[in-house]
Order: sequence, then structure tokens, then C-alpha cells
Amino acid sequence: DNPREKKSSLRTRGKTPKASPIPSQHQPTNPLYLHSFNHALNLPFSWQLINKIAKAVAAAHTFFVANPEHAEMRQNLEYYQMMAGVKEDDFADLEARPHLTEFRLGVRFYTEEQPPAAILHLEKALEEYFVADTECRALCEGPYDYEGYNYLEYNADLFQAMTDHYMQVLSCKQGCVTELASQPGRDKPLEDFLPSHFNYLQFAYYNNGNYEKAVECAKTYLLFFPNDEVMNQNLAYYTAVLGEKLAGPIEPREVSIQAYRQRSLMEKELLFFSYDVFGIPFVDPDTWTPEEVIPKRLREKQKAERETAARISEEIGNLMKEIETLVEEKAKESADMSKFIREGGPLVYEGASVTMNSKALNGSQRVVVDGVLSAEECRELQRLSNAAASAGDGYRGKTSPHTPSETFHGVTVLKALKLGQEGKVPLRSARLYYNVTEKVRRMMESYFRLEVPLRFSYSHLVCRTAIDEKQEGRTDNSHEVHVDNCILNAEALLCVKEPPAYTFRDYSAILYLNGDFEGGAFYFTELDAKTETAEVRPQCGRAVGFSSGSENPHGVKAVTKGQRCAIALWFTLDPRHSERERVQADDLVKMLFGTEEVDLPPETEPPATAAPPSTEGKDEL
Repeated sequence: DNPREKKSSLRTRGKTPKASPIPSQHQPTNPLYLHSFNHALNLPFSWQLINKIAKAVAAAHTFFVANPEHAEMRQNLEYYQMMAGVKEDDFADLEARPHLTEFRLGVRFYTEEQPPAAILHLEKALEEYFVADTECRALCEGPYDYEGYNYLEYNADLFQAMTDHYMQVLSCKQGCVTELASQPGRDKPLEDFLPSHFNYLQFAYYNNGNYEKAVECAKTYLLFFPNDEVMNQNLAYYTAVLGEKLAGPIEPREVSIQAYRQRSLMEKELLFFSYDVFGIPFVDPDTWTPEEVIPKRLREKQKAERETAARISEEIGNLMKEIETLVEEKAKESADMSKFIREGGPLVYEGASVTMNSKALNGSQRVVVDGVLSAEECRELQRLSNAAASAGDGYRGKTSPHTPSETFHGVTVLKALKLGQEGKVPLRSARLYYNVTEKVRRMMESYFRLEVPLRFSYSHLVCRTAIDEKQEGRTDNSHEVHVDNCILNAEALLCVKEPPAYTFRDYSAILYLNGDFEGGAFYFTELDAKTETAEVRPQCGRAVGFSSGSENPHGVKAVTKGQRCAIALWFTLDPRHSERERVQADDLVKMLFGTEEVDLPPETEPPATAAPPSTEGKDEL
């Protein structure tokens, strides 16, 4: 258990702890906010004095959300958590803004791979966003704010006064973009907040099998970023699946979104013109603004400023590089040695042996293990996948999610157990599937010598079958090169660890069930997604495991003939992202068999050292 879980389990009910909340002595430096800050700070203590504990808890939580570094309020909240009668619902943010609340819920359900719930909250977030935007813009239409001017000293004719006031109103309205994207306690607003809704939605609708809505949201996102390569690829894929006749007539989302964009561009054009001609500063809050909106003279000025800044930065960088290179070379030698020493723990099961380690695979945090399954177990699990698919467990109704040249079907652990319980598939096979996934988890945890328990994030027994009539002239992969926990930008040699990537995934593994097919090899690459560093040929009982980060880009080559079956597994070190279905599967196994222990015997002694390298060298792998 982590400290928070442990603290929660030790709460004392019906007893009053000796400690009590501490009225803060922290004072803000700005005297303008002194009264309101102190009022908010001492409000929880005031509610406690008159025995309104629920209101005290809510007030404390609200303050802490906006001031997460405030140590004394943290202590107060810890005290409230231990008080008898305090419910989890009492910890409410009284100043929560609906559009941000709904957006956070939508993103949470998205990362938990619950598309219907994610769609519901993200659509609600959009509705609330435009309500908040209307209110924010209305507040901009007040009297002229003289800022640093004394109004008696302000001297302007009618047209100058009108210009100053109107530019101030427009600048304020543009500022609503930043205002609505700002979260309490965060230094920076969410970048491209409004367009990001449609980025999440297009993929959520895709995962929910609604390609029409996925097309609509992708086209809406492209209103803001028309040259976005990934989104254009997504749109092309959705169009190929739906067909041009169905996808072509679908328009971007609502007239209101298009009107919002057009209005914003007109305001920016006026503000940039004012900046260029009258010198009234304007900082554009959006990154999607087309370059042609900015006057040519201003563009050239900004370009010159950027070039000057870049040149100075480059000169400073060059001075630092010489020192950094020497330090990095020594650190790299030490780090590489540390990685190889850290890997290589026991596999904990008899019969399993390391075929290739990180060194043989030309990378780090990589391993290939053979002997995980017997030939009969492989056949049984392959039969289970095909039987479960025929029982109705396809891939959200879409049989070719990654390439139109292959069909794709699979079954999760919980689904297999339920089908076994219903007699639709052999219960023995479903239990084997459950046990094998736990076996691989333990092997990965032990081999990589992890100090924190490895938890399931997602598990999927999946078979992909080549469509014979669609193989001629084929150039695509079965699964393109990607990274499991970040968004790979191969051209920039970067991998950005942020949603919509599954950032919580820490380790990945694939257990192969067969090798009697053509193509379908698994391979690692450099960050450029082109330079292949190692290839693993699937065969029964072979598992490949690796860390899920940018050090391990990987893909699957085209399956050109036959059927390729494997169990794909993703793990996390963060208990908050443990797979919910796995907990349900554990309970079901306990109910059906009276245990949730793996019935595959662990070995009593560590295995022999790794064999010499062989001559071979969300996401379904």
C-alpha cells in the first residue's frame, strides 16, 4: 500500500485525534489581496469553531486546490480525513468551474480506457466552455480601464479614445482563452484548450466504434490545425473505413465552432494591426493562428527578434556543450553499466529461459524469454481466442482497426472468464489465460528487479489474420512504429509524454502463441522509427518484455499469410491506474475456483545465466 492508502486504512472513527487544524500564519506579500486571502485562509477554522465540519472541510479543500504548496492547509486536510463523520464527498471544491471539472473527468475516463464516459464528459465540457466564454467576454465590455494612467492626465481625441477602448475590449476578449484554460494552483494554462477537446473526442469516438463522429471531430480539429500530420492521417483512415460517400459529406462540428474561429481571427487581425500601427501590445493566446493574420512588417520584426534570441541561445549552448559532452560520456558509461547490472533477475518459473537480453537486443530494458508456455497451452489459448471472438467479442465491432489488410479479434481476461462461466468457452482455457498473464507479470517484475509492485494496466489475447485478397502490393505494417506511453514524433526525434498517450504505462510484454504464419515479426527501432535495432520472430511460448518509454520504439511487420496470435500486456507502477477489470477478474476467479493464486509452480532456484544471443534479432502488439 502507498502511504495515502495506509493512512486511510488507519483512520480512527469515533475518536478525536490530539492534533487539530492550525490557523495559518502565512501572509501574502501583496496588500491588495491581504483581506480576501486571510478570509479564505481562516474560513475553515471559523466553520470548525461553530461545529460546521462539512463546510470547514469544503473550505479547506477549496483553498488547498488553489494553493497546493500550502503546508499548513495540507495538515488541516490530513486532520479532517481522520475525523469521525467526515465523508469523501465533503472534500468539494466550492469554486470549481464546470467546464474544467467536466474536462478533467473526460480526460480521466479517457486514460482509463472508458470511451463512453469520456465522450459524455468531454461533450459536456464543450457546452460549459461556451457558456463560460460568453460570460467572460461579456465582462470585458465595461468602462475603459486606464491602467497606469490617472484619468485626469489622459488626453485623447474622440477617435483615439474609441480606438484605445475598443482595442482594450478586444484584447480582454482574447484573454478569455487563457482565463478559461487556467487551473487553480497551476502556473500555466492548458495549451490549445478548446481544440484539444476535439483531439480527445475523435479518438474516443473511434474507440467507441462511432466513425461518423470521429470524422466530424477530426475535421473540427483540422479547422484549427489544418496541417496536423497525425490528424490528417486519422481522418484518412476513418474515411477509408467509412468510404468517401459516407465520410465526405460530414461537416466540422456545428456552425458555432466555425463562427468562434472566424470571430477570433477577425479580432486577432484588428489587434495585430493595432500593434503594428499604434504600438498597442498584443500577445496571441493561441498557437493555431495562421501566419497571414499577422501583418508582414510585424511578422518580419518578430522573426528578427526570434533569430536574435536563437543566435544568442545557440552561442550559449555551444559554450555549454563542450563541458556537457565530457560529463555525459562519463555518466553514460556509468548508466549503461548500471542498467545491465540491474536487469537479469530470476525468472521464478521452471522451463523459462532468457534467449536475448538488452545487450543482444541493442537497447536497454529489453528481454526475450522462451519456454513460457507448452505447445498444448499455446494451442488451447489460440482456440480460446477464436471461440471467444465467435461468441461475440470482436474489437468493438471493427475487425480491421490497424490495417485494412488484416482482420483483428481478441478477448480480455474478464470477458474470457465470464464466457467460461456461461459455458460458451472452456472454463479451463479461461483460467489458463488468467494464470498465464499473472505468470508473465511476475517474470517481468522479477527479471527487471522492480522495487515497486508491477500492476496490470491492460491485457488482451488477440489474433490477427491476413486477408489473402488484400496482400498484393501491400506496403504498410501490421502496426506502425510507436511508443507505449508517449506520442512519438519521429521527425523531431522526440516522444512527448502527455495525453492522449497512455502515460501511466511503465512496462509492456507480448507472449506469442504461434509462429506458423508469414510476416508479423516484432521489431525495435531508434526514435526515428526507421533505424531497426532488433527483430523478434514470434513462436509458441516466446515472450518479449520491455520498458514502455521512449527508449523502446517498436512496431509489427505485416502479417502476409496465416494467423498470428499473442497475449499483449501492459503494466503500471502506479496503483491509481491498475486495471479495474483485473480486480473484477481476481474476484471472479476466487468465486469460481476458491483462489486467485497462479497454479503454475515457480522454480526453487534461480535459472542459469542468459544464453548467448541468437541469430535473430494503446496499442496491440
